[in-house]
Amino acid sequence: MENLSLHDPPPQPGGLPLGSPMPTGLGSAAPPQPQQLPPQMFTTAAQLLDLTDKKLLVCLRDGRKLIGILRSWDQFANLVLQSTIERVFAITSDPSDPQPSGFYGDQTHGIFLVRGENVLLLGEIDLDKDDDPPAGFERADFHMVDKLAKEQRAVEKAKESAKLKKLATLGFEGEHMGEIVL
Repeated sequence: MENLSLHDPPPQPGGLPLGSPMPTGLGSAAPPQPQQLPPQMFTTAAQLLDLTDKKLLVCLRDGRKLIGILRSWDQFANLVLQSTIERVFAITSDPSDPQPSGFYGDQTHGIFLVRGENVLLLGEIDLDKDDDPPAGFERADFHMVDKLAKEQRAVEKAKESAKLKKLATLGFEGEHMGEIVL
């Protein structure tokens, strides 16, 4: 096996080393084959090529979860999703339970444009399991589930705020709590 680097010249057609004489009497040489990059050479947005026209779950930085068919993307990983639904979860079980349970609701959005910097995670959905509800969750009205989820976020935010205040009395400084010096 040869040790090659990116700076080495490409291999010649027919497998002959660079600079070696061409054999005579073999007729015309075969046309050069186009160079193909190995799959690991594709980075960042180019990896979305395999996911085009497939159903995806996209988790955004603000916590929203979108399910849709990836139709287009660009070099900044901006995504165009078709037949998009937003899925909201409201957990009603004890947080210490190993298997959470609760409700989920879907809101239809249609075509959705997602800015690439807001994508936290994305993955292909197994179409065989697509119609199954998430384990431990029951489908409910979107507005009811959204209201429950907002209430849960408000309670968590209040707990976090109380924790930061207590830490501040002990001399610790939380995120975005420092003084602004102009």
